[in-house]
Amino acid sequence: MIQHSDHFHGSDLEQIEKIYGIKKEEIISFSANVNPLGISPALRETLSEHLDAIQTYPDREYTALRSIIADYCGSVSENIIVGNGSTELISIIIELKKPKRAMILGPSYSEYEREVTLSGGKSLYYPLREENNFVLDTEDFVSHLNESIDMLIICNPNNPTSTSIPKRTLRQILDVAKTHDIFVVVDETYIEFTENMKEVEGISLTVYYNNLFIIRGISKFFASPGLRLGYAITGNQDLIREINTKKNPWTINSLAEIAGKLMFTDKKYIEETKALIFAERKRISSILDGFRSLGLKYYKPDANFVLCRLERDDISADSLFDSCIRSKMMIRNCCTFPFLDHQYFRFCFMRPEDNDRLISKIKEALQ
Repeated sequence: MIQHSDHFHGSDLEQIEKIYGIKKEEIISFSANVNPLGISPALRETLSEHLDAIQTYPDREYTALRSIIADYCGSVSENIIVGNGSTELISIIIELKKPKRAMILGPSYSEYEREVTLSGGKSLYYPLREENNFVLDTEDFVSHLNESIDMLIICNPNNPTSTSIPKRTLRQILDVAKTHDIFVVVDETYIEFTENMKEVEGISLTVYYNNLFIIRGISKFFASPGLRLGYAITGNQDLIREINTKKNPWTINSLAEIAGKLMFTDKKYIEETKALIFAERKRISSILDGFRSLGLKYYKPDANFVLCRLERDDISADSLFDSCIRSKMMIRNCCTFPFLDHQYFRFCFMRPEDNDRLISKIKEALQ
């Protein structure tokens, strides 16, 4: 096994190419959590027909784009803010609020803690516990909220656990947060992959809570991380005005604006994606049920990926990663996430034939 100090992110294919001598184009990335269908044919055609759009500035207010996004997610355009990917919006809200103490539901995406640190604050983690299969203990969680916390950050569904918090529970959390003057940021990057989306998404709650800021993007569901388009929803108009006053103009390029207008109305692509992920999540979960006797435990996934734990000492996520990448398949070693170690790994659901190859390789390593 090649020894190295890095634990690769799904976008680190150049590093993989350098270390393992495998061309990045030949690697199937089960680490990036991106829709295996790739960009839709309609989007490919539309972008190729509108290349001249880069000769002009996009609409400074992105009026048409915000209206389409509002229709897509069940809000109003006045409550929509667009940004250069969800990462910019995470950065903007944290920099604006400057929380002295932010609580993060973890293990979770490292960018939250990084941005809090850059803004001069301190991050506290409330752990999702393995003994609860990483499902939130709501009563215990809300008992840890108090006036010393300025901001609460939740990824829902959560990365890397693939667990989700129902809307009714989120409302309970928001009620307690409101009493302690805690601002709540919910990252719904993976929300479209949930089968019970209406029971999980929190956008309808923005009508009732002015301390709620929901962030989404197109990188994962619409397979377009390179376009860098994200959006946020909040019912707090004072906050929106403050953000728009300080936010740089034209952070979304003309092609991303055109793409956004199309992809949120591409019903065929949306339905095909959901059908594929729902079917493969159910099928792969059923197969993994039979791996417990081989020393592998998985946690019920709600998103398009699944977190697994190796329950034996003779194999680790490092050695499993090495075995898979040599077969040109890349999984995610999750030891860099808070509260997880070298026994945890994550992989996303791809096309059936690719999923079968990975499952076969994992089974081979376990045997």
